[in-house]
Amino acid sequence: MKVWHVAGVTGSELESILAEPARRLRAGEVIAFPTETVYGLGANAWDETAVRKIFAAKGRPADNPLIVHIAHESDLDGVVANPSTIPEPARRLMKAFWPGPLTLILPAHEKLATAVHPGMDTVGVRMPDDPVAHSLIAAAGCPIAAPSANSSGRPSPTTADTVAHDLADRIDGLVDGGPCIVGLESTVAAVTDNEGIVYRPGWITPEELAEVAGVPFRLDPHLEGGGETPRSPGMKYRHYAPDAKVSVWWGETEKVVEAVQEFSTATKQGDLTGGPDQGDHAGGADQGDHVTASGQGGPRLAIICPADFPVIEGVTERWSPGTDEPYETGLSRELYSRLRWADDVDADFVLIVGVPPKGHGLALMNRLQKASEGRLFHV
Repeated sequence: MKVWHVAGVTGSELESILAEPARRLRAGEVIAFPTETVYGLGANAWDETAVRKIFAAKGRPADNPLIVHIAHESDLDGVVANPSTIPEPARRLMKAFWPGPLTLILPAHEKLATAVHPGMDTVGVRMPDDPVAHSLIAAAGCPIAAPSANSSGRPSPTTADTVAHDLADRIDGLVDGGPCIVGLESTVAAVTDNEGIVYRPGWITPEELAEVAGVPFRLDPHLEGGGETPRSPGMKYRHYAPDAKVSVWWGETEKVVEAVQEFSTATKQGDLTGGPDQGDHAGGADQGDHVTASGQGGPRLAIICPADFPVIEGVTERWSPGTDEPYETGLSRELYSRLRWADDVDADFVLIVGVPPKGHGLALMNRLQKASEGRLFHV
């Protein structure tokens, strides 16, 4: 795997460095690259063989669709069928949020590889707000199909090192542009002249979409998966999960502290169901039988929480985002790297203090729902 280091590089020097990975993308190779959300694993969206290499590298289910990335609105030609018929509300969203972390589901052009949109006549399209991604896609001269650049089911990568950890021996190249600034995948939505549907929450909220588009937005009822063909990545399969078991609590601070301490105490005492009542469970199985990561001593517990959260007895590792921004902002940006950190410190359980699932917290809690396999507790 070849690596191109471009963090902090701009202008003609950036274009010069990106000429090679752009050429290799156009020729059918698979190259990882940074965006503002997470690192993507890119291939020429018009090349069926190249796109299928993405699925092989990630171990990705074949029915999980890919998002196509473009550099300019004119690139919709060859990606979207009849771009002139795109509804006006969608045009408003493009004008307001492109480039940015918004994917719009639109009619797919016949030129796209079928593996990009398996079994569907639509495709997700977005324009990244990252200078490296923009320059790379523009130089490639073709739309780039790209899911997150990680092994399927693992936490998404927000640094080049994480991409290399998962995929170094499976892909052709990696453009290292430094850490991602948003940290959660894009909002995925579809909109008509009458209404909009959010298929995957992201940093752009349903309320923001509705205000700009001028039509109401609702969450897709199949957001958590089910048996239907997924219209968006992240809908159907287990995602974002470390090896350690994740549990999440949110609600009144005092009750969250009490519930987390109760869980820690019960787990240390060998009751791996986490003790008595943990509040309203959002779904999923109990903790079940679990062998410690270290193979010795008691279970190792790590906690992810606000900086002012009280010390929890029995927790061996702790991380908090900085206090110069809202907790949900710092946690969103660092969530995936912290889930991997939990494995690095050999944690058996990760205890996470969540946030109300509204506004920007909706996307964060959606990812935590997936990472915890439903072990969310409202207390």
